[in-house]
Amino acid sequence: MEKETDSRPILAKGYFGQGYNCCQSVVLAFAEDIGLSDEAALRLASAFGGGMGKMREVCGALTGSFMVAGMKKGYTDPDADQDKEALYRLVQELAEAFRQKNGSILCRDLIGEDYAPGDATPGKRTQAYYDSRPCANFIEDAVRLLEEKLN
Repeated sequence: MEKETDSRPILAKGYFGQGYNCCQSVVLAFAEDIGLSDEAALRLASAFGGGMGKMREVCGALTGSFMVAGMKKGYTDPDADQDKEALYRLVQELAEAFRQKNGSILCRDLIGEDYAPGDATPGKRTQAYYDSRPCANFIEDAVRLLEEKLN
């Protein structure tokens, strides 16, 4: 897919369809814009699939949007209280908008699958897997909401 011609939501959904996790799909769609190589973006976001390591916590797509927000609006000075506040406000706004649209920010609520302690095996990416997961929609929502908030 060409990053220059496809919209980011479509691009991110396409990455998910290629087998990347939800967080990777979002971060990879913004990689060039936030100064990361594709490899760095994929590695950075890789632990956050399945709601953080398949624990079904915060949605990976939403987490990816937080990562991108941090790269775009983050701070480096630990005493930059105004910058921290602005970033935290942005993260909270993204989370609330996502919650309003989807009913929750938790993977387990969104896909109806609880955390099974000790089960770290990723789901095989088959057509049945994709048919049973609404994740592509959450990826699209996270990207669109982030673009709206950044513009």
